[in-house]
Amino acid sequence: MPIANTTNTAVFANARLSDFTTFKLGGPCQYLIECTTLEALQKTITELHKKNTPFILLGGGSNVVVSDSGIDAVVIRYVSETPLIERRDNDLVIAASTYLDSAALFSVEEGLAGLVFTSGIPGTVGGAVVGNAGAWGKQVGDVLKSALIIDLKGNLKEVQADYFEFSYRNSKIKATQEIIAQVTFALTPGDQTILTLERMDILKERAQKHPNLTEQPCAGSFFRNIEPTSKAEKRQAAGWFLEQAGGKELRVGGAYIFDKHANIIIKGHNCTAEDIYDLHLKMINLVQDQFGFTISREVRFLGKFQHASEANPQLFW
Repeated sequence: MPIANTTNTAVFANARLSDFTTFKLGGPCQYLIECTTLEALQKTITELHKKNTPFILLGGGSNVVVSDSGIDAVVIRYVSETPLIERRDNDLVIAASTYLDSAALFSVEEGLAGLVFTSGIPGTVGGAVVGNAGAWGKQVGDVLKSALIIDLKGNLKEVQADYFEFSYRNSKIKATQEIIAQVTFALTPGDQTILTLERMDILKERAQKHPNLTEQPCAGSFFRNIEPTSKAEKRQAAGWFLEQAGGKELRVGGAYIFDKHANIIIKGHNCTAEDIYDLHLKMINLVQDQFGFTISREVRFLGKFQHASEANPQLFW
């Protein structure tokens, strides 16, 4: 059952998407519809389907680059500034609109182990499940028990974890474009003091290796880590290959590479979304030239980019 019963929705015309992404980039969309609850989200999707109006879903905007010209589409933003979380025995039932770090904090305060590794990861719970977000060798798919999802017609159904077919930084939801409305994480009892210290250590280490989003806008790690060539090996950090190839020296316009992490692109002065796109191409080419393989991005592009080679340059992920 849903954990919230209000229907909060707000509609904005010609909203600039730079206000809703961690990169602080992106032009306007036709309409931005803000939904904070499951009910509001389902009602909005149902109405758009009835009107045959396509839409794009945006969560915390932490893993996307929107083109400078914006997008000629309706955008639904499913975010709740107030965490919507319930504890049911050792499970946490969480609205997908809740920020992931808020869920991590709640789990620690409740003395529940299994989610603390997500501390400090930006974005919403829904986005984290879609992309099977992870850190420290763990991923959210490991603790997902079930979810409520909405299809593009507005139909709501409950699915179990195996429905998502999780793989490294991926789930089949990316292809089906179904929308995660609510999730249930299966956690285990833990020592609150130990969990609190673990969270503090994680946040401290992230602060040392990652930029402050308010000062250096970015989308975190831009490329996926490299899959091992055998079962005996571990994934290798894409940032290592980029650094070895001299990637930290790359720059396009106002876009540059973070000095502490070669896999992070920073929005600098007068940076455009086009700069980000062109810089990421240079990073791909650099690794290809030096090591002979192609790195795959985690971050998604949305809208029209001048040098895009995708089949549909007007709108692509």
